[in-house]
Amino acid sequence: MKLWGKLWKDNHLLRDVIAEDHSDDTRTHKIFRCLGRICEELDLGRPIWLESGIRDFKRSKKVRFTQDSFIEEIPFDYLEIQILEE
Repeated sequence: MKLWGKLWKDNHLLRDVIAEDHSDDTRTHKIFRCLGRICEELDLGRPIWLESGIRDFKRSKKVRFTQDSFIEEIPFDYLEIQILEE
């Protein structure tokens, strides 16, 4: 699995990171591990998965985490993650 994380502010890409997991674990575990690596690399706390985000991710393999998904204040508009390769 390959997951692409992107930080956006005012429709500009600030930073992006790609995380990979080639283990034999479940798809969900791979996604959580890759998201953890992305957040580590971007020095972010892990976002909370809201129901709307879960629905979007299942449908389009992409989700945006806005301020509502983070406990601390974020200096960007949203973190977007997208599956590049399963």
